[in-house]
Amino acid sequence: MTDATPGPAPFKIGFTLKAASGYDAEWLTPSVWGHTAEETAKRGAELLGALKSEGLIDLNAKAAEYTRGQFRGGAGNPGGGSAPKKFQGGKVQPKKPAVADDDCPHGRNLVEKANWAALFCNSQDDSDKCEPLWRQKDGSFKAR
Repeated sequence: MTDATPGPAPFKIGFTLKAASGYDAEWLTPSVWGHTAEETAKRGAELLGALKSEGLIDLNAKAAEYTRGQFRGGAGNPGGGSAPKKFQGGKVQPKKPAVADDDCPHGRNLVEKANWAALFCNSQDDSDKCEPLWRQKDGSFKAR
C-alpha cells in the first residue's frame, strides 16, 4: 500500500496474538500505522492476512517450542523456569503462602526483605486495611 500523505501517521493499531491462555505462552505483538482510521484498519487486515499466509504465526510457535527445549534451567530444574504465573485482571498474581485462619477478605501481598517478611492487606482503602501478618521463626505468619 503506497501512502502519499506526508508526515507521521497518527493512527496505530497493535495486536496481541497469544498461542495459549497461560501467561507463559508465546506472543506476537505486531503493530501498523496509518494516516486515517480506515487506512490503519486496512493495513491491520493486510498484516494479519500476511502473518497467516506467510506462516509467521506457525514459525513463531515452532521457534518458541525450540527455545524452551534448549533451556536447561537451574539445578534440580531440568525442564526450564519456574511454574507458570497466574495472570488475572490484567496483572500477574503473586504467589501467596498458605496462612491458617487468615480472615482478610481483600487478599494479601507477600513482601520479603533481607531479614523479615510480611503479608500485607490489598485493600485500596487505608482505613479498611487488615493488620499485617509477620513471618515467624518457624516460617508461619502471624499478627504481632
